[in-house]
Amino acid sequence: MIISTKKILELNEKYKLLENLDAREANPEGVGIDIRVGEVYRITGEGFLGAVDRKSSDIEKIADIKNGDKEIVLKPQEYILVKTMEKVNLPGEKISIDGGEPTYLMLDVHPRSTLQRCGVYLMATKTDPGYFGELTFALANLGPKSFRLELGARIANIVFVQVLGDIFRAYEGQWKGGRVATGGKEKQV
Repeated sequence: MIISTKKILELNEKYKLLENLDAREANPEGVGIDIRVGEVYRITGEGFLGAVDRKSSDIEKIADIKNGDKEIVLKPQEYILVKTMEKVNLPGEKISIDGGEPTYLMLDVHPRSTLQRCGVYLMATKTDPGYFGELTFALANLGPKSFRLELGARIANIVFVQVLGDIFRAYEGQWKGGRVATGGKEKQV
């Protein structure tokens, strides 16, 4: 079941589910909360995904809002990684939503429709209970023209979802904390 933004903001007071929210999200519309781009990366090397080991592609940071960078231009067919300004903290244990049966929370990510209207495709994934840190997404310009992206722009909408039943274990993966790349070959958890 999707949890309303009003309820998420109430839960945020107790569980600190979201950090560094934009002031605009104090009164969000709909059922999701918008999140913003803070850092941008270009892929510079090969990657590998094996049955046991992996190595994400090497990356180069090309823009960071903390350094005063304002915008980037995404040319047609160009692909980048973006890291959010906001941090999420999904409890690894069940929490009570409305005094009812405790439940786990996960995130589902949706692109803002302006991206698709400009020919830009946002690639994201679900976020499991137990994850904490910034989120990393991919953007690909599939359109015929360049696309300007201002750092601090709202690019995705996150929806909190209740997980029915028990899970075997909370997220223990190596992407916790918001890292963008492996930095070399590693064993997968």
